[in-house]
Amino acid sequence: MRTPLPAILVLLLSLLPAPLRADEYQLRYLATVEPDTGMANVEVRLRGERLPSKLVLQLDPERHLGPHSETGLTLEGDKAIWSPEGPNASLHYQFVINEQKASGRYDSLITGDWAILRSDKLIPPIATTVAADLEAVASLEFTLPQTWSSAAPYPDIAGAAHHYRIIDPGRRLPRPKGWLILGDISSRQDSIAGVSVRVAAPAGPGNRLQDTLAFLAWTLPEVKSIFPDFPERLLVVTAGDPMWRGGLSGTRSLFMHAERPLISGNRTSSLIHELIHVASGISGGKNADWIVEGLAEYYASNILWRSGAVSDHRYREALAWKKGWAREAETLFVSRSSGPVTARAAIVMQRLDAALGKATAGKAGIDDIARQLATKGGKVSLDQLRCIVHTLAGTDVDLDAIIAGT
Repeated sequence: MRTPLPAILVLLLSLLPAPLRADEYQLRYLATVEPDTGMANVEVRLRGERLPSKLVLQLDPERHLGPHSETGLTLEGDKAIWSPEGPNASLHYQFVINEQKASGRYDSLITGDWAILRSDKLIPPIATTVAADLEAVASLEFTLPQTWSSAAPYPDIAGAAHHYRIIDPGRRLPRPKGWLILGDISSRQDSIAGVSVRVAAPAGPGNRLQDTLAFLAWTLPEVKSIFPDFPERLLVVTAGDPMWRGGLSGTRSLFMHAERPLISGNRTSSLIHELIHVASGISGGKNADWIVEGLAEYYASNILWRSGAVSDHRYREALAWKKGWAREAETLFVSRSSGPVTARAAIVMQRLDAALGKATAGKAGIDDIARQLATKGGKVSLDQLRCIVHTLAGTDVDLDAIIAGT
């Protein structure tokens, strides 16, 4: 009979670095969060027989402070150019967590009890020069005050508190992205339409976690029917004042102010609007932000109707309200779509859906456009939208006429 290993030996073995293949190197993002200073001490740590020859970090000079490394670091303006030397190398800097918007609200904040921030702000954009056959095994790891918890839109690393495996498909150097919540938090979790969903907020009354989870159980299946490649994980972070009083999407995640209604009086949903951004992963090219925002706002009401949350009559009222607001928009072609421009863009999408359905006897619609845009990803353009419409319906649908007539 085998003698069980002592518990302390099992623990020590679990802390040993995992073995790496010859074509791998370890990339660890380590952040020590300090509520007293409002800072996070960040380390980018590399380990392996072969490492990238160069990393270029695009720093925010107001938030990424004091970058330093024992070897190979050059600072050029807002860029930190690092040439790591193996088999172990580290780069350090401090990150200012608080970020206040012009309105006085925060989209990143740390208090004595919790912190809400985006990991793609904590870790700046990084360009890398690396051998084509070399792959990173990446993780994000937090050192937190003793009683703090954490939630991130990534899988936990078993046996390691506040350690997450970073998945960043298509990137030579994986980098954390999406919302984070750390501290004394409450959360609810469920699997909805094959998506692992977690809703989290600072601990305390009024966070509506179960209400939000139930709303997602009702509407997320409809979102996924449009976007079958919806991420496998979704983190919804919510908090009250002084956080930003709206919604902000991120990779596999979104933030929503705790006082925003799940369904507003005009029969639209900010939560669904942000879910569409998470699902599509697209952004607007030059003067094409209206396409991205118009799709999100169209579905913000349409999915409520599809799921039975609002009646046919109420859905028609929602469209009428948007049409009225859309009259205030002189043009769709602005650098940033909001308010009446977004309302007008949503009506374009509604009319485009109707035109496609009529031209193809119901075989094509706006869902097909949304899926194709999401499949390609990246920045979208009017020319790209025209091309998709032509592929679906030939010359039977005149997109420019729909835009001009809205």
